[in-house]
Amino acid sequence: MAECHPVGFQWVMEAKARGAKVIHVDPRFTRTSAVADLHVPLRAGSDIVFLGAIINYVLANEKYFREYVVNYTNAPTILTEDFADTEDLDGLFSGFDAEHRSYDREAWRYQGGDMSAAAGRRDRPSAEDRRKHREVRAAARGEAHGAGGAPAHSDPDRDETLTSPRCVFQVLKRHFSRYTPEMVQQVCGVPPDAFAEVCEALTENSGPDRTTAFVYSVGWTQHTVGVQYIRTAAILQLLLGNIGRPGGGILALRGHASIQGSTDIPTLFDLLPGYLPMPHVHGNEDLATYLDAESMDKGFWANMSTYMVSLLKAWWGEAASKDNDFCYDYLPRLTGSHSTYETVVAQIDGKCQGYFLFGENPAVGSANGRMQRMGLANLDWLVVRDLAMIESATFWQNGPEIETREMRTQDIGTEVFFLPAAAHTEKNGSFTNTQRMLQWHHEAVEPPGDARSDLWFAYHLGRRIRAKLAASTDQMDRPVLDLTWDYPVRGPLAEPSADAVLAEINGWDAQRQPLSSYAQLKDDGSTACGCWIYCGVRAGGVNQAARRKPGSEQSWVAPEWGWAWPLNRRILYNRASADPDGKPWSQRKALVWWDEDAGKWTGHDVADFVADRPPSFRPPDDATGVAAISGIDPFILQADGKAWLFAPAGLLDGPLPTHYEPQESPFTNPLYRQQRNPLREIVRHRQNPLQPAGDEPGADVFPYVTTTYRLTEHHTAGGMSRNLPYLSELQPEFFCEVSPELAAERGLTNAGWATIITARTAIEARVLVTERIRPIEVQGRRLHQIGLPYHWGANGLSTGDSANDLAHLSLDPNVHIQEVKALACDIRPGRRPRGPALRELVHEYAQRAGITDDTGTEI
Repeated sequence: MAECHPVGFQWVMEAKARGAKVIHVDPRFTRTSAVADLHVPLRAGSDIVFLGAIINYVLANEKYFREYVVNYTNAPTILTEDFADTEDLDGLFSGFDAEHRSYDREAWRYQGGDMSAAAGRRDRPSAEDRRKHREVRAAARGEAHGAGGAPAHSDPDRDETLTSPRCVFQVLKRHFSRYTPEMVQQVCGVPPDAFAEVCEALTENSGPDRTTAFVYSVGWTQHTVGVQYIRTAAILQLLLGNIGRPGGGILALRGHASIQGSTDIPTLFDLLPGYLPMPHVHGNEDLATYLDAESMDKGFWANMSTYMVSLLKAWWGEAASKDNDFCYDYLPRLTGSHSTYETVVAQIDGKCQGYFLFGENPAVGSANGRMQRMGLANLDWLVVRDLAMIESATFWQNGPEIETREMRTQDIGTEVFFLPAAAHTEKNGSFTNTQRMLQWHHEAVEPPGDARSDLWFAYHLGRRIRAKLAASTDQMDRPVLDLTWDYPVRGPLAEPSADAVLAEINGWDAQRQPLSSYAQLKDDGSTACGCWIYCGVRAGGVNQAARRKPGSEQSWVAPEWGWAWPLNRRILYNRASADPDGKPWSQRKALVWWDEDAGKWTGHDVADFVADRPPSFRPPDDATGVAAISGIDPFILQADGKAWLFAPAGLLDGPLPTHYEPQESPFTNPLYRQQRNPLREIVRHRQNPLQPAGDEPGADVFPYVTTTYRLTEHHTAGGMSRNLPYLSELQPEFFCEVSPELAAERGLTNAGWATIITARTAIEARVLVTERIRPIEVQGRRLHQIGLPYHWGANGLSTGDSANDLAHLSLDPNVHIQEVKALACDIRPGRRPRGPALRELVHEYAQRAGITDDTGTEI
């Protein structure tokens, strides 16, 4: 966090100055480690074992927050006899379909009651509809709805004594029982004394009077089990009562200023604004079937019809009416996964002819960079919008494949259009950050020359396309022609008003008066709202995101600095900060509470609950929607109002986190016979060869582990920072971090050259011999790990090979993210070969490892 998020890290340092303890768990010793109270190095790719063993410690030593767990989680809920755990099936859960690499989640159900019909039907296809269901599943349905959009059960059987052998609590205990300090030492390389110190610090600082926060970033996400990493942390934080309370939670540090915003108002193929699922070609034929399949019966997701209809009205205005399903048919349909990596395959195979890049540099920043460039070279046209001439715009003249003669410039038919983009200082708009806070930034100067904002480009491109289609009578063109595309423009550049866009996102009623709450949205077409979770950001016609009241002039929650979705709540699910009777767990951690005299929830934050619903309220059995939320159900977006220690649905690869080795691990899985995540998504393509792993023949050809990371002095793929002389001077060359022991073992010299090899390619880097990255003992042998920053490419003042060229395409099945944090590799002294000799070296390694088209694809 100190390295990659130094501005945010100031608050960690302020907390430390007030007595907070900072623990840093990371393979490398970094700037964060230097100021932490404890640094715990571990093997990249082993975090579920580490976290799972803490869970085991909490359960075995009764360190959990019992009243919180019993009332606010599904720990007491009883599972059916059909459920079998990884402990029973050696690394698999019940319902596994080996032929189609999928789970039938019927076997993960609760006992008793009825499953909510709506989303339940989505997850329970008929036998004859298996193929269609697999396509729906591939479209990242595990990611849909953000939190809680999975089938629940009405009135399942519960055991609040937590003693039933089939209640979630006991299943959890059995599941993590083999995750022991000894296993942590064997798998993670963390000594028992360091592990014990973490367990003691974490549990001593959790409970009614204290809370602990977890902070993570791509070190957890970029794995084939990345989603389950965060799930493990969530289970641990729920057991300790650290969710929904001040000072607790799990904070996802975002890659740059508005990555949170780009998932809220998504740049993702599978989501609509506000985490509404993108319609699928199967099961979402019209608006009614879409809502029936994707809505919940209980909780706030039961109001999806109001969110969806208001979104359609925001996009198509007067053209959207009840008679035409509010233009629902205008929305595109998914036919499966359409992630960036499937798109690359489509490019290589000639199925995708054109591509837009908005501030993305896949030639450097995406996994398997060689495959990315192969795809770009097979396009008819490519539009690149960026601040500088990045490698994705110049691959045709200076990409590595030109040097190796795999490509020739004169043979590449891609027509590249480079359009300079405005920087954030040259435009108005909002950033949405880690804490879901929208903060408005104002234009300081006009963009120079031909540079234009993304908003300008999208608006004027749409305007010109609509002008070309104006005389069309083809129904296919109606979705474009009927769009509400009337944003006011200003100045000589005709810049669209970002505030007008924010107003549309906020939403308005039939009189075009701004809305103040998503509770005002209706499904009769009388309200429009571009993103339901942002409704209220322009309440009263005032840009709430632009507020900047100093902290000295407001409360410690600082509600008048920017605006956080939803409804300016600063802590989600904060009903959990009070006990079942509505009283704070402690005065030290008081946040919101029930005011009996006023008959409402009050406190320091906006209560994330039904404002006038008392703790004593229990809904009737036939209640639906928001009316079905009990007075002691804080997790109001979950269909059952409870936080899920066990996920009966919503995740593709298991209801409980399970340790699987990375795709290309030099170790076998010591916990189960199942080596890798059985549902990992493999992009099978000749340009994506995979390596043997574990005890498979040839795995010893790649004996080391490399992990990619970022530096303070450079930014993401380096397109901005490598063109700045001061930053390039601070970090002038691509380098690899190695330990003194590895340097001695492989003949590497500090400031000399090293070549790092995988089955995809070989790259060269300057050698940094340092004790910041130390060898660790794993499964009885000494493992060396190699650190690689990923900022370099062929362009700029500081150039070098790209670390991501080494990476394979084996993805997390839930969110389709690449695994680049734990790659098996080899390292040797000296510079890499030039020309065709580079491919000959890689081919020689592949031959020694016995790599075939099927290597690494096994379940």
